[in-house]
Order: sequence, then structure tokens, then C-alpha cells
Amino acid sequence: MWWAIPLTLIVFYSARHLAIKFKKPLLNPLLISLFIIIPLLLLTHTSYDSYFEGSELLNSLLQPAVVALALPLYEQLHQIRARWKSIITICFIGSLAAMISGTALALLLGASPELAASILPKSVTTPIAMATAESIHGVPAISAICVMFVGVFGAVFGYPILNMLKITTPAARGLSIGSTAHALGTARCVEEDYQEGAYSSLALVICGIITSLTAPFVFPVLVQMFS
Repeated sequence: MWWAIPLTLIVFYSARHLAIKFKKPLLNPLLISLFIIIPLLLLTHTSYDSYFEGSELLNSLLQPAVVALALPLYEQLHQIRARWKSIITICFIGSLAAMISGTALALLLGASPELAASILPKSVTTPIAMATAESIHGVPAISAICVMFVGVFGAVFGYPILNMLKITTPAARGLSIGSTAHALGTARCVEEDYQEGAYSSLALVICGIITSLTAPFVFPVLVQMFS
């Protein structure tokens, strides 16, 4: 599928131009791209596997892009060192809240333990979420979908919610986005404010570690409490 990469680039950069011009939360480039590319694939009867294979070059750039998020983290290292205790505490609380809220709600609504386990790591980046879900007998594919949904939601609505709550401190804004909306939210933070992006990158890493380490202990307790 030779036109996968040109299509993706044209749609994304057109959507990004609209987002920059109108500055509306719903005009998130990723969200617009999904609403354009998915119908096009359905109309042309193109399978996702074909599209994925055609855009493999772009997918291979995902890991370097995530690593690049460490640059603002490095440049704000002096401030992070001075606040490391509060940062770790906030990330720990944020990780527990993210795990408990989604899993408890799923179990209360009648979800199976397997589905609930798949939802639990929804707020960390995809590779960690899939590995964590597998370790607690969830379905990694479902976790990947949940991660994408949460990331898009956080990237679109994260800043409007923070503005509505009158939260203006860069550290608070960055840590809250990074601990809930992982890499997609962090990318949005970097666009908004470099310092917020640094704190979001840090939360992305710390919350991923905390979730992967605590999920095997947290999940059985939640199943006992809410099943």
C-alpha cells in the first residue's frame, strides 16, 4: 500500500494546521486523523494490516519520538532534583488512582476479571500496559485500545479540565497529564509549555514503573473488593 505514508502525513499535518489556527480542544491532530483515515480505509476496503504495513516506516519512528521526550526532562533536571520526594509521591498516588478507578468501575458494572485486568494499566504507555495486562491475565490487545482511548481523551480534554479547575502551576499540570495520558498527553504538554512537558515526561516514566510493579498486588485486592 504505497499511499499509506503520504495519506498519513497529509491528513496529520492538515489537522495540525487547523489545530494551530483555531486552538480548539476537539481539533486534536490525532483525533481528526482517526476520523478521516478510518472511514477512508473502510470506503476503499483496505485492511488495517495493509495500511500498517504500508506505513511501517512511520511506526518505526515511534520509539525515537518517545525517547526524544527525555530532552525537556534533562533540561529541567535541576528543578526536578529539588522536588523529587513530592514528585514520586504524586506519581504514586496518580498511578494508584488510575488503576483503581478504571478497574473498580469495570468490576462494579459486571466486567469479567480478564476484562478488568485489561483495563487496569490504561494510563501508561502501550508497551508497559500490554506487558502489565499479560502479567495479571488480561488481554494485551484490549489494553492497547484502552491506552489509545485514554491518551486521546487526555490530549483533547486534559488542558480544558486543568484550566477549568484553575490549575496553573507547570509542575502540577505536567505531572497530572503525564500520569494519566502517557505519551500522547506528554506530546501535547511539550507543545503547550516546555517545562510542563518535562514534568509530564517524568510522570510518564515513573508511573509506568509504579504500575508495572504494583499491578500484580493491586489487582487481586480489587477483584476481592468489587466482584
